[in-house]
Amino acid sequence: MIEVKAMPPDPGLSAWQWQQNDRTSAQHSTDPRMEKYMILNNGTLVAVTDGESLRLFHNKGHEPHLDLIEVEDPVLEMAHAGSGARHRSSTANPDQSRLREDDFAASIANYLNDQARGKAYEHILVIADPRTLGEMRKHYQPSLSAKLTGEIGKDFVKHSVEAIKFAVSIA
Repeated sequence: MIEVKAMPPDPGLSAWQWQQNDRTSAQHSTDPRMEKYMILNNGTLVAVTDGESLRLFHNKGHEPHLDLIEVEDPVLEMAHAGSGARHRSSTANPDQSRLREDDFAASIANYLNDQARGKAYEHILVIADPRTLGEMRKHYQPSLSAKLTGEIGKDFVKHSVEAIKFAVSIA
């Protein structure tokens, strides 16, 4: 079935704005066929992180329900992005705080790579602030990329489990 959309009824709206308004109203529709939710498989590892801390969850819920159980923090081997003394801080020469965050993101990616190579998890979801997520992507190995269910570029590390479940369900 082909859906044909009419031109915007309001001449003040561009076609793009009209489509965005149409999408927004579809997202808030009460018609269940219009609602879209991410469904995580049972046993999915959910990693929630920023540049400083990591929270891991194991989904024990059976599809389509989420039941995120927080697991113990792993012992991470700290990766070191660079060596030698750093001079002035700039984009090309980041400060120590940024280097620590990048090292932490690389360590998390290495941990997830190890988990992906193992048999413990078949599906992995990563939730991280955009900067940390970008740094982690640099260190993804093919085994992790193959098991990656998705990524959410938001900082939820300090949020409740319920807020994380909600963010996953609407992603």
